[in-house]
Amino acid sequence: MNCVAASNLQPPQYYRHQNHVLGSQQLTVFCDFDGPIIDVSRRYYTTYQLALADTQAFYQAQDITLTITPLSKQQFWQMKRNRVPDVEIAKNSGLLEKQINFFLGRVVEIVNQPALLHKDKLQPGVSWALPLLHSRSVQIVLVTLRSQSQATQILRNYGLTRLFSGIYGTSDHLAAYQNYTDLKRQLLKQAIEEQSLLSEQPTSAWMVGDTEADIVAAQALSLPTIALTCGIRSFSYLYQFEPTYIYTDLLTAVQHLLGIRC
Repeated sequence: MNCVAASNLQPPQYYRHQNHVLGSQQLTVFCDFDGPIIDVSRRYYTTYQLALADTQAFYQAQDITLTITPLSKQQFWQMKRNRVPDVEIAKNSGLLEKQINFFLGRVVEIVNQPALLHKDKLQPGVSWALPLLHSRSVQIVLVTLRSQSQATQILRNYGLTRLFSGIYGTSDHLAAYQNYTDLKRQLLKQAIEEQSLLSEQPTSAWMVGDTEADIVAAQALSLPTIALTCGIRSFSYLYQFEPTYIYTDLLTAVQHLLGIRC
């Protein structure tokens, strides 16, 4: 396994390496799904492309020709990572007023269609990171705005379900795309309360995620946070929410949590 030095990403003092993270306590890692575990970038970009094409076709049927300038995947993902609203993304693609409303409606309609969900892939290093935590008797709890049934099925497809002591998700297929912070806090609170009852020894817990919803929800519940830049938010955007640590990916975060030197 290769490690990415934390100091390459952030001033060294920000990464206060703690060898006592585990100590004599049971360590629990509450982890988000989309971003830390699953790469959704291809699905989101394909959704954007299809919604643009549908918008163009809808107006073409009315003899209205739209001058559309699709963003490249790099441009699109950079805007998403910097939390640029979808309205602005649509404007940057050449859409105006009512065209934007039609486009946004199509995005919502198709983003969770089964034909697009297969574009989601496991993030690099996850197949190492999760078993590594499990091998050190770390309790792993999934807390996601993704539909609980979707998240469970995807983990089952990768043979990872057995590594989690709990899977907390929603019944709202659009919650993950909308990134509702208050809903994330409610789910995390439920997970904390239920998993604490199951534990037979004192616990130390962390929240790992890739968005402001993960950070703010955890901070509201007094949990230390690890933000990952492999997901849908950039380093500079995540930094302003003051997470405890920022790392590139789940494997790197796990190695530092466990005190593994590379």
